[in-house]
Amino acid sequence: MHEKAKTDTERLFLNGSRQSAREYRLAISNAEKILLEQFANARQPFSGRSVQELSNRIGDLEPCPEHGRDLLEVLEETGEVILKNLLAVHHPACAAHLHCPPLIPSLAAEAIISAANQSMDSWDQSGAATLLEEKLVKWLCRLFGYTGQADGVFTSGGTQSNLLGLLLARDWYIKEQFGRNVQKDGLPPEAERMRILCAKTAHFTVQKSAALLGLGEKAVVSIETDEHQRLCLDDLDQKLARLRFVGLLPFAVVATAGSTDFGAIDPLPALADRAKQYGLWLHVDAAYGGTVMLSDQHRSKLDGIEHADSMSVDFHKLFYQPISCGAFLTKNGRHFELIKSNADYLNPEEDEDQGIPNLVGKSLSTTRRFDALKLFISMQTIGRAAFARMINHTIELAQQTANLIAQDSKLECINREPALNAVVFRYIGNEAEQSRQNKLNREIRRSLLWEGKAVIAQTKVDGMHCLKLTLLNPRTTLDDVKFILEEVKRTGSLLELRKGERSPCPTKLQNKPVSKHF
Repeated sequence: MHEKAKTDTERLFLNGSRQSAREYRLAISNAEKILLEQFANARQPFSGRSVQELSNRIGDLEPCPEHGRDLLEVLEETGEVILKNLLAVHHPACAAHLHCPPLIPSLAAEAIISAANQSMDSWDQSGAATLLEEKLVKWLCRLFGYTGQADGVFTSGGTQSNLLGLLLARDWYIKEQFGRNVQKDGLPPEAERMRILCAKTAHFTVQKSAALLGLGEKAVVSIETDEHQRLCLDDLDQKLARLRFVGLLPFAVVATAGSTDFGAIDPLPALADRAKQYGLWLHVDAAYGGTVMLSDQHRSKLDGIEHADSMSVDFHKLFYQPISCGAFLTKNGRHFELIKSNADYLNPEEDEDQGIPNLVGKSLSTTRRFDALKLFISMQTIGRAAFARMINHTIELAQQTANLIAQDSKLECINREPALNAVVFRYIGNEAEQSRQNKLNREIRRSLLWEGKAVIAQTKVDGMHCLKLTLLNPRTTLDDVKFILEEVKRTGSLLELRKGERSPCPTKLQNKPVSKHF
């Protein structure tokens, strides 16, 4: 290679050369500078710029110029155009979704993960990374009360974990009932009669998983919820009896430990009893609520989870890890044999004979990031007690928020006793008609977003359009919540005075002239 070309290549990749070290330090320090200036210092949770305005500005960017540009120049433009217009997840008024501010130790870990670029599918692409993931999985199993043959694997999050849980449930049931290996022989004719039961508030990925598994969304039977938005056991019993009576085959029940809207936790001990009684696989979606196991004060909310055949837990929610980071755990690790495949170039069978661990046999992914490292570094740095304090604070804040809303004549609290840290409410103002209230709540949320004042969520409860505060951020205070609620009422009052005139939204701004420079 020509000497100049070699020098240019050296400086482009992390290696032991002086050029590489200099370029890496410069790149990281410049990225840090831009991130702190254009993102961390955000005074609002969102810039408020319209879809059309941002689309026009980003449309001016050339994805791949013929010749490269100076990195600092590229980073500065990225900061001005992109970072300024991201959702500031660390801002106390960014309280819409299960979307957390990441811990600084985990950000340091992300830099290491990206630079090391390990692939978690095989030992010869990851080395010690595989052993650390296995160590974290064993710790998680103990945390949730699993013993013996329990095992698991890191995933991209709840969607993948729920799919993996129902995949194992499907293949286990078919093997037990029909002696058929789905991996080798495909689904039996009886598969069209197989059914999954879950609360109507369960995550949409239960239906999505059923579709991907060849059972169809029709295979999911929705169970009504009780006054606390938890799965109703009476309705479950009736539907189980009905399914069996008409010749259908219930094989799995999905319990939710932290529903998306309410943070509701289904009655886990009773569901474990039903699963044992009817021979069902019990999968617990604890993507949201699993973190309470770190809290002495709240872990009893998950009593019974140790009886689940499998569970999902996310770390990019209340464990405060950067996206994406989750795990799937199963009480009996031998069930992974139902989906395991061997490739001679990747995880040959002789590796198993020699005790060489290749994690690809437990995962739906092949190439996979070393996400266990950021959880490990965070746990080591923060410690369980500090994690518990943060979790306890957010749950206490949610209850204080619910109390505050319940005392306000302009607002209505839907869940006055939040199970976790989500509070569902609505603006009622001076309007008695529900259709008008619904319109007001939709427009309040839209106005606050496009003004950049607050990012809050919307949902529907019994036909009512509601607002939601998801109070994941441990830096959020009751004063921050009071500000958001005052903005909700201020906006609602203005909308009432305008007698239904629509608030600013992207469709209204589409014809507005857009400056090419912010």
